[in-house]
Amino acid sequence: MPKKVQLLLNKGVNKLGKRGDLVDVAPGYARNYLIPQGIGTIATPGILRQVEQRREKEKQRLLAIRQEADSRKVALQTINNFVIRKQVGEGEAIFGTVTTQEVSDIIKESARLDIDRKVITIPEISQIGTYQAEIKLHPEVTATINIEVAPLKKQVE
Repeated sequence: MPKKVQLLLNKGVNKLGKRGDLVDVAPGYARNYLIPQGIGTIATPGILRQVEQRREKEKQRLLAIRQEADSRKVALQTINNFVIRKQVGEGEAIFGTVTTQEVSDIIKESARLDIDRKVITIPEISQIGTYQAEIKLHPEVTATINIEVAPLKKQVE
């Protein structure tokens, strides 16, 4: 009698695997619980081929997402210097602070790239000057851009 049976999970099971995983389980667990409940099916050569095809498609999809993130990084670093104009008080101190939303808006305006404000990390900005911001485009791709905080242009009276 075999010690383990290979199953393809149809549903996620705690501490065993998620949907679509191939798992080795005890024959009794498979025969008495997983198969009758519809949680798993016995892995046949046809099912193993399907699983391999699915994995290959997923790998291609993830590669395409990574390449898209790389191209966005190149686009951001080509422009690199984004200018945000703020009202300035004494000692080059700005009124308020520069927010990630403002950085996202200036990137959208300048580079025509829609970047979510949640992936932007900026330092505390309270004076005019040049600062660096990090944008996490992908778990493996992070772009660093320069943000120049400049005073508002004076209006002619």
